[in-house]
Amino acid sequence: MARFVLPALLCTLAALSAALLAAELKSKSCSEVRRLYVSKGFDKNDAPTHEINGDHLKICPQGYTCCSQEMEEKYSLQSKDDFKSVVSEQCNHLQAVFASRYKKFDEFFKELLENAEKSLNDMFVKTYGHLYMQNSELFKDLFEELKRYYVAGNVNLEEMLNDFWARLLERMFRLVNSQYHFTDDYLECVSKYTEQLKPFGDVPRKLKLQVTRAFVAARTFAQGLAVARDVVSKVSVVNPTAQCTHALLKMIYCSHCQGLVTVKPCYNYCSNIMRGCLANQGDLDFEWNNFIDAMLMVAERLEGPFNIESVMDPIDVKISDAIMNMQENSVQVSQKVFQGCGPPKPLPAGRISRSISESAFSARFRPFHPEERPTTAAGTSLDRLVTDVKEKLKQAKKFWSSLPSNVCNDERMAAGNGNEDDCWNGKGKSRYLFAVTGNGLANQGNNPEVQVDTSKPDILILRQIMALRVMTSKMKNAYNGNDVDFFDISDESSGEGSGSGCEYQQCPPEFEYNATDHSGKSVSDKASSAGVPAGARPYLLTVFCILFLVMQGEWR
Repeated sequence: MARFVLPALLCTLAALSAALLAAELKSKSCSEVRRLYVSKGFDKNDAPTHEINGDHLKICPQGYTCCSQEMEEKYSLQSKDDFKSVVSEQCNHLQAVFASRYKKFDEFFKELLENAEKSLNDMFVKTYGHLYMQNSELFKDLFEELKRYYVAGNVNLEEMLNDFWARLLERMFRLVNSQYHFTDDYLECVSKYTEQLKPFGDVPRKLKLQVTRAFVAARTFAQGLAVARDVVSKVSVVNPTAQCTHALLKMIYCSHCQGLVTVKPCYNYCSNIMRGCLANQGDLDFEWNNFIDAMLMVAERLEGPFNIESVMDPIDVKISDAIMNMQENSVQVSQKVFQGCGPPKPLPAGRISRSISESAFSARFRPFHPEERPTTAAGTSLDRLVTDVKEKLKQAKKFWSSLPSNVCNDERMAAGNGNEDDCWNGKGKSRYLFAVTGNGLANQGNNPEVQVDTSKPDILILRQIMALRVMTSKMKNAYNGNDVDFFDISDESSGEGSGSGCEYQQCPPEFEYNATDHSGKSVSDKASSAGVPAGARPYLLTVFCILFLVMQGEWR
């Protein structure tokens, strides 16, 4: 009897084991993993219906898995795209802010100049009539030069304004002394007495100071917005390294391979990976914050003494006041000029009467104050524009050091900070135990998740650091009313985005710079003639050091 009991017992145990095995196989179904995989547009034939042996996996944990080799490869590409997309979204908003504000400022400044020119033309036509029409090209040239400075910067404002007043003096002197004949040489002699005689009172000196400071600040501020826009645009195009891509795959999709499709990566785990993948972007933060502070300093100037709106809006009245000063002091000015340049030759009697009749000078010069003056341009005012931009600038501070955290705050990338136990830590559903590393390339040597070559900084990032340093220096000069000009000679060949390191292409220098002061002399001129000024040396040294570092990176 016992002989029959043992086989029966073994059969029962075998049946129970088979039932348990069937139940286990049923619980290890990969149907949900397969469904999500197909929903991303991938081929369903890549995905197994049940767990398979995972010896083929290169990055994700091996063992029984729901991922085939094809799935791991496609998930690797997908994780890279997901990362680039989230970073781009974070940067695109900031880039759009600077782009829209630059466009608004640019429209405002250009329309402000148009309004000022139109206001002066309307006022002078009513006030001076035919006399103004005969000499209108002088004022047209003034505004053309102001526009050219704002657009291109290759105008010495002080020299241009000095030339305007000298030319105006020549015209005025001829009008108030219409009984004389003046040669070009004589009028050139007259213009040399502009500073000494002050025929226009103190208006030229005050206006020159106001216009120079206001235009330098306005143009520099608009340029700063454009530089910020371009820096964000270039840095936002990230190209993850192979090590970063492996870490991204492990973080975003390897949990799927274990069937944990609803479990999100732990927040600190995500933070370490983002700080490793965005290490070079983190190095932008110091110069970016300095740049933002300099922009805020210039914004304060635009709200106060360097307000271009308050300078350009009444410029017609100021020039008219200068003309009235010349008329009132014409006798004394003429006598001193005659003493210095010699007595002029009188015109023949017939030509004298005709000349006086044509000028009709004293009868037509009278002050004119229109009841309504244009106080805004582009549908807004400078104060409103600056207030808005200041708020955006403050929000943009520390953007690059905050970028890893902001990416991980996206619910597509990580679990919330409060969900530390039920999250994916790269191996399973459990708490992440490693500490979070610091920002920047130098801090990634001990990053537990991403291998980062800390000896090879990104060339594109170095270029943007240089661009920010140059612009920051220019901002500080503008804050003090000085102009330091540079020209962007290469906006196109800046690499394929951060992470490229310009390994497969040459990286041309992005900026040339030319420092000038109010005298119009370049720094190189002054260095050759009188030595480099003390204030310019730190600026030059900084730029040369940056250029050396960039070139050294390329030599490697």
